[in-house]
Amino acid sequence: MPLRDHFRPPLDNKRRWDELHGAWPAMIVRALNRILPPRYAAAPRVHLGSYFETDVSGFEEHEEAPLTSGTGVDEGGVVTDLPDQDEYEVRVYDTERNRRLVAAVEILSPANKDRPEHRRGFVTKCAALLQQRVSVVMVDVVTTRQFNLYGDLLELIGEADPSLAPEPPPLYAAACRWTHPDDAWHFEAWAHALALGQALPTLPLWLTDHFAVPLELEGSYEETCRILRMA
Repeated sequence: MPLRDHFRPPLDNKRRWDELHGAWPAMIVRALNRILPPRYAAAPRVHLGSYFETDVSGFEEHEEAPLTSGTGVDEGGVVTDLPDQDEYEVRVYDTERNRRLVAAVEILSPANKDRPEHRRGFVTKCAALLQQRVSVVMVDVVTTRQFNLYGDLLELIGEADPSLAPEPPPLYAAACRWTHPDDAWHFEAWAHALALGQALPTLPLWLTDHFAVPLELEGSYEETCRILRMA
C-alpha cells in the first residue's frame, strides 16, 4: 500500500496526523521485538514539547565517535539541553550492557520542522546520539514543511550525500551511524527519497559495528493505518 498524505485533505478531515505518529512507534516496536536477539529490547517513546536530555553515563566505557562542532554537547559530556521538541521515536537497548542505548528511530513531526530553533534542536539531538555511537534512523513523512533535516544533520557534522543534489527531497528516510571497523572513524548513511503513492523502504538498523536488523517501515506503517482505519 502507498504512503498517504496525513497532513492535508481528504485524509486529515477524518484522521489527525498525530494519531498516526502516536501509534506508529508501537507498531515498529512490535515488529522489531519479533526479530531482535534476546539481549536487545525495543521500546516506544512519545513525548510532546519537552526538552531532550542526553544522559551519556552509560557510554563511559565506550569510545565516542568524533565530536562534531556545534552539537550542543557540553564539555563534560553529560547533558544536552535543547528547545522544546516533539518526540515520536523508538529506542533499542542492549540489556546485557546496562540498558545501553544502541539505536533510535526518529519520526519527524511538523513541530520538528516549523521553526529554525526546532530544526536546529532536532538535528543537534541526532548528532549527539550519533556521537555516542547510537545509530539513528530519521523518517520524515511531513508534507506541510519542505525542509530536509537529514541534509541539515550532514551539514552540522561535516558530511555530504550526493543524493541530496540538486534539491533535497522533502520526504525521506535515512539511516546513519559512525563506525570504526579499523583504525579510522567512518560515517555511513543509507538515504531514500519518499513519495506519496509509493511504498516505504527497508533500512538497516545497526546495533553494533557488524550487526544490523532490517527496519521494515512499510509493514509497520500499514499495520498502523489498518488499526486506525486510515484509508
